[in-house]
Amino acid sequence: MESLETYYARRAAEYEKIFEKPERQADLSRMRIDIPAFFKGERVLEIACGTGYWTPLIAAQAESLLATDYNEETLAIARSKKYPKANVRFERADAYALPAWPDRFGACYAGFWWSHVLLERLDSFLSGLRKCLAADARLVFMDNRYVEGSSTPISRRDGQGNTYQTRRLADGSSHEVLKNFPADADLKARLARHGRDVRLHNYEYYWVTSCRIMPA
Repeated sequence: MESLETYYARRAAEYEKIFEKPERQADLSRMRIDIPAFFKGERVLEIACGTGYWTPLIAAQAESLLATDYNEETLAIARSKKYPKANVRFERADAYALPAWPDRFGACYAGFWWSHVLLERLDSFLSGLRKCLAADARLVFMDNRYVEGSSTPISRRDGQGNTYQTRRLADGSSHEVLKNFPADADLKARLARHGRDVRLHNYEYYWVTSCRIMPA
């Protein structure tokens, strides 16, 4: 199976079309206010920033922001956006092997990343991420809820319970993509292993969860 990184590199130019779905505009309007509010005055680490849809919004509230992604193709688009406070820097990084930055961050955001992590790798990913964050740092994830008629149908489930979608790009190519949709209880229980004060808010098409990270 093609790697997720290769798929998103090929999809970079058309990635943000997903935000044009008419039925999701009410959710997105609220989230463009709600998500940045978590990060007011914080030194923020963004994991898997992609093309940077959320990066300028968070940067407008943050003290500083380090936005990371694995693919240079998506980072190039993110870099091209406007950042009036000049408080953003970008770095290519593997979310599963994050660098040992000299200072720990006070907050972290990852949008549309949780669903692309294999269930059996979630705890190791979260443990690695905690090493980059200060004790009691705010950790925020956002991702899709499965909504019949709007979400791409699930094409298969593997032996570990991971689910997959078959997606087509504008060039006509077809790609199998890991896309998990966690139950509320499972999501909160997983985060409770790594943080406290776990909170979950469900919009119609998306979920946002936050917690305060435990020391690594």
